[in-house]
Amino acid sequence: MNKAQLVEAIADKVGGRQQAAEAVDAVLDAIVRATVAGDRVSVTGFGSFEKVDRPARYARNPQTGERVRVKKTSVPRFRAGQGFKDLVSGSKKLPRGGEVAVKKAPKGSLTGGASATVKKAAAKKAAPAKRASAAAKKTTAAAKKTTAAAKKTTATAKKTTAKKATTKKTTAAAKKTTTAKSATAKKTTAKKAPAAKKATATKAPAKKSTARKTTAKKTTARKA
Repeated sequence: MNKAQLVEAIADKVGGRQQAAEAVDAVLDAIVRATVAGDRVSVTGFGSFEKVDRPARYARNPQTGERVRVKKTSVPRFRAGQGFKDLVSGSKKLPRGGEVAVKKAPKGSLTGGASATVKKAAAKKAAPAKRASAAAKKTTAAAKKTTAAAKKTTATAKKTTAKKATTKKTTAAAKKTTTAKSATAKKTTAKKAPAAKKATATKAPAKKSTARKTTAKKTTARKA
């Protein structure tokens, strides 16, 4: 019997071929995953699946007889339950087609297994949640640091802008003062120039009067 035949055999009991295929896949996947993880999968009356470690050893090649070193490895192992063995050996008869060949699990045995499975699933879900929470905290801390640095940069920029504005105002005031001083100096120079011209003009007639006195003296001398 292969997998397809197994699905066909349980299709009527499960409610359809699709449901049967999904059920078989789910059971096999759960068994394989648990065995690979190192857990022992035990089904009462059927058997158990477990992972067994084989140490490194020497073996012989059956074709050549050469001695070969085999590396350390892990292999799956299935051990049939006592009820399964009894049915195969013939010491017990198989029940009719409508009955289940494997013994049902005793009351309370499935509760513990289910709770353990639920706990493992919850622990697996909680681990990523904790990691995500830690990562979120780190991201928040980094964002706070970035915000503080941005605030400091903004404050520094504001101070620099204020200094530049003050410098511009001081420069403008200095330019105005310089312009006012130069204008005042020009006005003062302009006022002094006419005064000098007037002084020069008033001094010129004095020379003329001196020249007249000299001419009068010469005339008097001639008459004498």
